[in-house]
Amino acid sequence: MTSPTKFTGFSKETFQFFADLEENNYKPWFDEHKPVYESEVLQPLKALAVALTPSFYEMDPQMDLRPNRMISRIYRDIRFSPDKTPYKKHLWIAFQRPFQKQTSDWESFPGFYLEVGKEGIGYGMGMFAAKKKTMDSYRERVAYEQDHFREITAGLVDKHGFELGGEEYLRPLKNDLEAYFQPWIQRKGIYVTKSLPVSDILFSEKLIKQMEKEFALIRPLYDFFVDVCD
Repeated sequence: MTSPTKFTGFSKETFQFFADLEENNYKPWFDEHKPVYESEVLQPLKALAVALTPSFYEMDPQMDLRPNRMISRIYRDIRFSPDKTPYKKHLWIAFQRPFQKQTSDWESFPGFYLEVGKEGIGYGMGMFAAKKKTMDSYRERVAYEQDHFREITAGLVDKHGFELGGEEYLRPLKNDLEAYFQPWIQRKGIYVTKSLPVSDILFSEKLIKQMEKEFALIRPLYDFFVDVCD
């Protein structure tokens, strides 16, 4: 992977590549279009990762911010999957601390992500694959610091447009917290996410400032998760 140029935005070819890949997910097609993948997908994504690195280093200096570690591979591991298509339909950047070798991605610690696919970009932060003991500690911390938790999460969904995600329990956990907290604690994992459709902002370097602003909104929640995991 060569050194990235300055991020000036994605191109229409970025999103068209993923649309075409969905219809032609096989090696001969990908090999023929690999130059497009490298110039219109991989290079701008790497440039965006580098551009966002200073703000994420300020958030958490322990994050692994080497571009080759942050950006996902497009090649799928199909060894144990019934889906034998060889290429992923989107690519992402992960902003997170290094995880232990004996655990999987996101299992040990929260992190941020930004992904690109045919319909635009998605981004967010959370404990996507947290262990049960981590989520138990998280719920205890929410109950203990209710005012603080309400302060750092107020407006994320209804004002700033983030969606709350994570698999919900079929049988709600019993607790004495107010209704406000229930969507935040009745989950096996917890994250906030948002999408931007293909639009002018994605074709401009202004996307950098937009992403810095959006990630800053959810930084207090990240700090809360970090305290739980630490």
